[in-house]
Amino acid sequence: MPDQTTLSDTVAPSAIRDGFRATISQAVETFGATAPNPSVGCALLDAEGRVLTVGVHPRAGQPHAEAMALAQARAAGILDQARVALVTLEPCNHTGRTPPCSEALRNSPVQEVWIGGADPNPQASGGAERLREMPGAKRVVMLADRPDMADLARDCRALLAPFASRVVRHRPWISVKQALDEHGSMVPPPGQKTFTSPDSLVLAHRLRRATDAIITGIGTVLADRPRFTVRHVPDHEGCKPRLLIVCDRHGRLPADWVAEMTQAGFEVLTSSDLLSVPALLAERGVNWAMIEAGPALLASVAEAGLWDDWLTIHKTADADRIDLKSRDESPLRLLRENACSLES
Repeated sequence: MPDQTTLSDTVAPSAIRDGFRATISQAVETFGATAPNPSVGCALLDAEGRVLTVGVHPRAGQPHAEAMALAQARAAGILDQARVALVTLEPCNHTGRTPPCSEALRNSPVQEVWIGGADPNPQASGGAERLREMPGAKRVVMLADRPDMADLARDCRALLAPFASRVVRHRPWISVKQALDEHGSMVPPPGQKTFTSPDSLVLAHRLRRATDAIITGIGTVLADRPRFTVRHVPDHEGCKPRLLIVCDRHGRLPADWVAEMTQAGFEVLTSSDLLSVPALLAERGVNWAMIEAGPALLASVAEAGLWDDWLTIHKTADADRIDLKSRDESPLRLLRENACSLES
């Protein structure tokens, strides 16, 4: 069997990089649509390193990224040209709602498979080893074994972070979004709902679209009657309702607001215990949750350490300043970088 960690005999490293970049960029746009599954992308390259097609997993129950890429190449009449597959996550090795992707790749013309990260789900892992099995073994290269590709491995880890958090830690990845004016206040001027720039609003709504649940506090609901809908970017089509968790210890949630939010496409739940919310969301298949709340709830979140990354939008006299703190490779970083690349 060929050395699994050597440079590709098929295409140049620059083509591997370009292919992974295109794949990660497309997969990022599926955040918020795939739960409880991860966001995954797969590119097929020809012998010259040209990207033939990029497939992504659109939502649970639909074909996985590898199957999508193979089907797209087959429909275009170019599958026989495929020599290298670039996959952000180890191909699955089990039959669930879809067949194993490791078998689909074994039965394809692909000779070499690059994998962005191992599958943390023990029920689906083992795809890399299956691809290496004789007869018909494929060359398998893990990005973790390639120091020159460490940046791509980090991006694949960030792409997987929400799913991995739920599977490994039994709680979703939790992002806090906070906006502060020049004086450090979160309160918009009278008659306004916000004070941030249009670009910051787009980023905030991209985050809403990317998450499977929103956590807020009863104080925010009573003071602002927020909508929490995705408005400044197109939302995913045909997805199940997002969860909306309201932290409310004393049963003050207005019934008419709940009815409005249900009509807007949310499933509204209440919790009297902030610390129980992450486990509740994980049980509902939530990979990524976003906290939009006032100072009191955010202080409790910070004190309990319930956040994984924290986005702060600072209004300044010129352009808004964006600060992002993260405990690990952040999917929010990918989301922000993707937004910048789409705008350029």
